[in-house]
Amino acid sequence: MTESQSLPFNFGGIAEEEFSSYNQSRILVWPIAYEGTVSYGGGTGQGAQAIIDASRNMELYDEETDAEVYKLGIHTLAESSSIDPPERMMASLYERAKELVGSDKFVAMIGGEHSVSGPVIRAHAEKYSNLSVLQIDAHADLRDTYDGTPHSHASIMARVVKDLQIPTVQCGIRSISAEEARVIDQLPTRIFWAKDIVGRSDWWDEAVDGLTDNVYLTIDIDGLDPSLVSATGTPEPGGLGWYETIGLIRTLARNEMSLAWIDRVLLRRRAECVCISLREADL
Repeated sequence: MTESQSLPFNFGGIAEEEFSSYNQSRILVWPIAYEGTVSYGGGTGQGAQAIIDASRNMELYDEETDAEVYKLGIHTLAESSSIDPPERMMASLYERAKELVGSDKFVAMIGGEHSVSGPVIRAHAEKYSNLSVLQIDAHADLRDTYDGTPHSHASIMARVVKDLQIPTVQCGIRSISAEEARVIDQLPTRIFWAKDIVGRSDWWDEAVDGLTDNVYLTIDIDGLDPSLVSATGTPEPGGLGWYETIGLIRTLARNEMSLAWIDRVLLRRRAECVCISLREADL
């Protein structure tokens, strides 16, 4: 057995109780196992546990901040299981999200398909005023319904910008339906199309300037170029690179925002989830 295999099965493989217990942690990693509305490649329901497993092999020292960020305390919650139908799943996640947000800890949710972000964003918006959303994604996700449900992964941002009227900046978009394209101008959202921003950094400040003081950041892994994450369930040609994505997040962190929430929606067997407090670290 290797050293990493012997570590606890929590985010980062944190062995010290003082840095991983619920009471002493400032950061909560919330895994959700759900792929109830996937429409192409499957496996996303296994994503959260795969990410946590992979995180046990990463270094806990961050060379950019010269810090061991995990010492802020990172507690890994029990995974939320799938419930049918989608309406019940979203209601369950909303109640759990309200409880977690009410703890005043930093909540980092990992999925799971992108639909799970809707109730979590709603819970944050109810607690924190003047909330906006920064979305990194290949798809606009602005359909009213898809496959017969308004709670589809293809409708997550419709719930945010149409139902909740939360201002949003969407980055990396390169797949959109006619239905979505014809209503964009009527919605509180701005799209930074992949074709206009890939390979550049001069748009980061403009994107962040379109946000409010409190920001919820949601990342769908297919926002990245599929050469980086080829097994994603709904791949689209093109997309952001790793350093472009980190550069955008770093710009957000440097914008002196009071709070931010990082929500990674990552599909199976790939990528890492990084939880940081923007009050303590420079991403």
